Amino acid sequence: MKYEENGAARPVPFDEVDRKLLNEIQWEFPLVKRPYLSIGKKLGLSEEEAMRRVIDLRGKDVIRQINAIYDTRRLGYSSTLVSFSVEEDRIDAVAEKINAHPGVSHNYRREGDFNLWFTLATPPGRDVGSEAARLAIDNGVERWHLLPALKLYKIGVRLNMTDERVETPGEKRRWDVPFTATDDDMRFIRATQKDLPNVEEPFESMAEEAGMSIEEMFDRFHHYHEIGVMRRFAAILRHQKAGFVANGMVCWKADETASQKVAEAAVEYSEVSHCYMRPTYGDWPYSTYTMIHGREKKECERIAAEISARTGIIDYVVLYSTREYKKQRVEYFV
Repeated sequence: MKYEENGAARPVPFDEVDRKLLNEIQWEFPLVKRPYLSIGKKLGLSEEEAMRRVIDLRGKDVIRQINAIYDTRRLGYSSTLVSFSVEEDRIDAVAEKINAHPGVSHNYRREGDFNLWFTLATPPGRDVGSEAARLAIDNGVERWHLLPALKLYKIGVRLNMTDERVETPGEKRRWDVPFTATDDDMRFIRATQKDLPNVEEPFESMAEEAGMSIEEMFDRFHHYHEIGVMRRFAAILRHQKAGFVANGMVCWKADETASQKVAEAAVEYSEVSHCYMRPTYGDWPYSTYTMIHGREKKECERIAAEISARTGIIDYVVLYSTREYKKQRVEYFV
């Protein structure tokens, strides 16, 4: 199996309308019966032109998919980041075996001694740590770390495709509302986590599979969003094709107080998609992780240096992904 190395996926040229459209739909895809009509009105396009542009960007592999993005923890799943130290001559074979696990959504080769990093999620009733240990044993990996999130400061990949400052919408959620997925919820989530079809009224088939009217489906989406079960309904872009070819994971050596300082500085950057605090180990003293997406490495390094200057934390490493083995959303309740 041939995997994609960074730089292999060349950025696609865009006009200004494409850039504005991509910003619009990755922030929030309209939850209306005819979404391309709504998109067109915002951008001064006809419904047909808006839809044609989206289909074209899908065909160029800039848009990976358009679907509901659910919150793993609110659905009762457990998740963790895992790092493996794998011999160079075995890493591709080990990565392929890791990819076969249905709970593995992202898997990257990165620079450094710990060179294989993947995310693993397990459904209710399955222990994510035991699953990670089994993957290590089955693949003969002796040095590895379980890195679950101890604190979540920011999550959400939203690539700014224009030079304009874009304010992301404030999100007030009712996290205190209990949620346990019923059979009906599971059926709904299975139907709505799929990619939208390229048709004028794309929600019809999704509502039919969910066993409800479109209006009922939209009401459920809004309720899920309000209580934090659904993070958003949006387009997900392929970073490299969108022009963001540098993917730098900055690992900061910081105690809990310093970690909070890193987070306060990092969340202000739209280029920072994720910010977490995770466990440390004797051979891995880094507690705080900021994922930076840049058009080139020096952009990632500039942002990391600015965060360092603002916080006074100088002990950090930037690990760039050099190969993408797997990148897809977790499929829940399948």
